[in-house]
This record gives sequence, structure tokens and C-alpha cells, in this order.
Amino acid sequence: MKLIPIQSYFELQEKLKNHPNAFLLLYKSGSKVSECAFNNIEKSIDKNTTVFCADVSQVRDIHPVYDIKTAPILMSFEEGVFKNTFKGCDEENFYVSVFERNLYVAQHKGESEKVQKRVTVYSTPSCSWCTTLKNHLNIHKIRFTDVDVSKDQRAAEAMVKKSGQQGVPQIDINGQIIVGFDKNKINLLLGIGA
Repeated sequence: MKLIPIQSYFELQEKLKNHPNAFLLLYKSGSKVSECAFNNIEKSIDKNTTVFCADVSQVRDIHPVYDIKTAPILMSFEEGVFKNTFKGCDEENFYVSVFERNLYVAQHKGESEKVQKRVTVYSTPSCSWCTTLKNHLNIHKIRFTDVDVSKDQRAAEAMVKKSGQQGVPQIDINGQIIVGFDKNKINLLLGIGA
């Protein structure tokens, strides 16, 4: 499937009337990070997912409405209402989880709350510490992408490349890798109990 280009905020509002549960990628042409996000998102779209796109260097009336200050950023809409953002470029499996709505998303309660860090858990179904880690994140309403490395060889290789370790669980918090369930370090990086 392809990203659907839009040219204005008005066009976005019209499209959301027909596709109330959709996504919008705001990107900047010529940016490597934007190109990465664009390509990985395009590879992740299935027939049930609608993803619009707008180049912020040409379409200038969308990001101010939503107070978006960086690109690339993927925005999600539910029933036509703006719900969440996913900044930067992520791996294809992350976007698949977003589009399948398999991410655990903490509810935003106000502007004073901290921005959620990007969290990926590398796990296997038979790993009890993996389950403990995911339960800990769920209890504290931390959204995360769960990558089952027993089923995804490319993700397993990427995990080993990042950490130099094969064991699970591993957690990637905004690019910082923690091998095992190091509760104190995880809490510190995520601001749990702070």
C-alpha cells in the first residue's frame, strides 16, 4: 500500500470524514530521517490501514494546528480526533504494531505530563523475566512495542547488534539498551516512581 499525499489542513479534515481511524505522516523532503520513516511506514501499511502524508516544506498549515514542531512524526486519529504521535524513524515492525493498534498506549491527561519515551521490549514467549518486565511496564502505563525475537530473525539480529547480547529480555529506551530486568535502571530511565 502507498501513503496518500494531502495538500492542506482542510483536505485532511475532509479525508478524516471518510477515514476516521487513520494516520498522518508529517515529513520533510530531503531529510534522511524523514526518508527512513516514509520508507518503513510505506512497507508496513496493510490494506486495512489508511496513512496520509504531507511534506512540511510544502504543506505549512497542518503542523501549527496540532503544535507539531519536529518531523518526521506519525500522528494517529481515532474517530477523526487526534490521539497520539510517534516521532522519528522506527523499524517496520514498530509501525506494524502501531497500525494494528497493538501498542500499549498510556492515556495523556494534560500538557504538564512528561512525553513518553520510545520503548521496545525484545522477548520470547517462554521467558518468565520477559513477562515480568512487560507486566511492570503495563502496571505503570508505559506504552511499548513487544518484539518476539523467536519469530523475527531480523529483529533478533538487530537486538544483538545493539547490545552485543543474545539473552532476553532486553529493553530499548530511547536508544539505551538494558539487558535483563534491571528494575532500578528501567525505573530511573522511564521516570517511574519519580
